[in-house]
Amino acid sequence: MDRRSTARGRLPSAVLAAVLGLLALCGWTGAWAQGGAAAPASGDYVLGAGDLIRVSVFQQPDLSLDARISESGMVSYPLIGNVSLGGLTGTQAEKEIAGRLASGRFLQNPQVSVNVLEYRSQQVSVLGAVNKPGRYPLELSGTRLSEVLAQAGGIVTGVGSETVNLLTSRNGQAVTLQIDLADIFVNGEVGKDEILQAGDAIYVHRAPAYYVYGQVQRPGMYAIERGMTVAQAIAKAGGLTARGTERGLKLQRRNARGEIEIIEVQPGDPLLSDDLLQVRESLF
Repeated sequence: MDRRSTARGRLPSAVLAAVLGLLALCGWTGAWAQGGAAAPASGDYVLGAGDLIRVSVFQQPDLSLDARISESGMVSYPLIGNVSLGGLTGTQAEKEIAGRLASGRFLQNPQVSVNVLEYRSQQVSVLGAVNKPGRYPLELSGTRLSEVLAQAGGIVTGVGSETVNLLTSRNGQAVTLQIDLADIFVNGEVGKDEILQAGDAIYVHRAPAYYVYGQVQRPGMYAIERGMTVAQAIAKAGGLTARGTERGLKLQRRNARGEIEIIEVQPGDPLLSDDLLQVRESLF
């Protein structure tokens, strides 16, 4: 597994999830992540089986056609018959059809346009703790991870983790990349905003959690944030009750051997994933 993370500056998981959600609402396209570069032209999309296209020829309405590309990559087009468009970009498909029309002496200098009506061949899956899980088309070449997460409505605030898994392939081999979104959005490591390819799958983990019970206002399970202390965990649970105390705080924590240990902690001690925090009642 290729782990991509760093321990430098972070945003809390909930804040980072909200950032992605806001980007989705604003229709963010990822140009920032590419250093301000312009998005690729729509003609760079690679056509494939299942895509529904519209072919138009300037001033030739009889040659307009809506067609779905077959499994073999073929489309049957008036005058020129079957033409192979699978694996071509939109621009290449336009040149192919125009060349066939011209070489067959059907038209002189035909002006052909090819537009995709339904994207079916180039898709990625988004699963886990996002607002709109599902399959999403790669409408442009160079589409990045953050763009597809934004299309999926962003990470569910307070539920999703800032670390995601990308199941993809490299040199023909299936690999899983673990990507820390804080590296991209906080530390500016835009190279980790991976370019996606057809068939990729993105999985957003649930955020790691801790549990708190005893003399707090709202006992229960809460998402843990990086660097969270015991005092911050208590505050997230609404703080102490009138009978609670920060003295004698205890944690149930699983050690490296998988065994549960009970340890005493101080308010400033760090909290770890799956910790169970007990807040005791004051004796006075």
